[in-house]
Amino acid sequence: MDMPVSQPRRIVPVILAGGSGTRLWPISRTARPKQFLALLGEHSLFQQTLLRLKDDPRYGAPIVITNEDYRFLVAEQAHEIGIVPASIVLEPVARNTAPAIVAASLMAAQDGSDPLIHVLPSDHGIVVDKAYAQALDTAEAVAREGRLATFGIDPTEPATEFGYIEAGESLPSGGRRVARFVEKPDAEKAATMIAAGSHYWNSGMFLFTASAFLAECEKLAPEIFAAASAAVDKGRADLDFYRLEAASFAQAPSISVDYAIFENTDLAAVVPAAIQWTDLGSWNAVWKSGARDAADNLGVGKVTLNAASRSLVMSESHHVVLDGLDDVAVLASEDAVYVGRLSAAQSVGEVVKRLKADPQTRHFTEIHRTSYRPWGGYTSVLNGARFQVKRLFVKSGCRLSLQKHLHRSEHWVVVRGTAEVQVGESVRLLHENESIYIPRGEIHRLSNPGKIELEVVEVQTGDYLGEDDIIRIEDEFGRS
Repeated sequence: MDMPVSQPRRIVPVILAGGSGTRLWPISRTARPKQFLALLGEHSLFQQTLLRLKDDPRYGAPIVITNEDYRFLVAEQAHEIGIVPASIVLEPVARNTAPAIVAASLMAAQDGSDPLIHVLPSDHGIVVDKAYAQALDTAEAVAREGRLATFGIDPTEPATEFGYIEAGESLPSGGRRVARFVEKPDAEKAATMIAAGSHYWNSGMFLFTASAFLAECEKLAPEIFAAASAAVDKGRADLDFYRLEAASFAQAPSISVDYAIFENTDLAAVVPAAIQWTDLGSWNAVWKSGARDAADNLGVGKVTLNAASRSLVMSESHHVVLDGLDDVAVLASEDAVYVGRLSAAQSVGEVVKRLKADPQTRHFTEIHRTSYRPWGGYTSVLNGARFQVKRLFVKSGCRLSLQKHLHRSEHWVVVRGTAEVQVGESVRLLHENESIYIPRGEIHRLSNPGKIELEVVEVQTGDYLGEDDIIRIEDEFGRS
């Protein structure tokens, strides 16, 4: 009897979704970084990354590794586009890409197989076309030779915001040995490398077998391997997530996979890729990637452009008018506006450092006025001495945790939809224009039993109004 022919296991995508994205401030912030924003089209960059994998039969279900603070953003955005990750792995502390990739590779190989791993940052813009498919085919052949493949992007200009890879001799698989990695160069050095040829932008994408990568990590970075292994072994499932064990993972050095492994291994190979790619690491990169008008302007949101050229204007709040200016970047969030030269947009990172260093402005780099939660979210409307006004929005069928506050009382006014409110042992329904008072220290819960989004105006009063004044008695999302 003929034995069934075993099929090679599909590629396991590992999506890195934990970065803070401060170079695209003020739209991108620590609480909602750029990978979760729709900067290029209707879907967020993270969703676009997932969608690139969806219809390719070579890929299995992805492993997403992210900061635990982003766990509900990851789960909700994946659900919105109908994709179920194989696992959402939560980093208890940020340790850069090397420990994250090691942990994800260990989890991918837990069933005793030796899968191909494709590491993908979640904040890149990529066009899937014939060149992309060819690059993936070549990288797979390189990886099956036992090498660690990195994708090198054919440079279109002497860019200074990317690292470079110098390619060496050709390999039978179609890749090339890595001669060296080059840090972000100045303009003169970048131009010299482009003229010399055999230099590629470092894309931050990798493909390898789990066994080859983990063996090199154990040899070249044993402290990372040990910490990640222990964090995986001692981790635990939590709802739809897998939490790496905090104490073990914290022992790993904070270092990129480039520095820890690829710059030190003899197995590194570069796959030249003539693909349309950007890491969207600056507002200038967003401008280049967007659909610009005849005057080379990109306007997104509430924007009017008049006699302007080669500019980027994006607004999430007020209507912004740009008149008679050239090479300008105007980025308006709900509570902050950045104005600068588009050609010098790399300096946003330095601005963010200054804002972070000042206690009076640090919060502008961390949170938006609107914060998102698994049940919906809230917008901060007004703050004053001993009072705060918020707009709460609760998705259909969702509810907040059963909770109480030690330092504040709350007034809720329903402005849209139907609210089910528990205060103490009492439960009642509130309709539009109806309100309720929740005394300080009283157990309470807000739910939306209706079919439309619930909108509530919340007025808080008390001697302390911080978000950490909350004691959760019961929470279906596993928060404490």
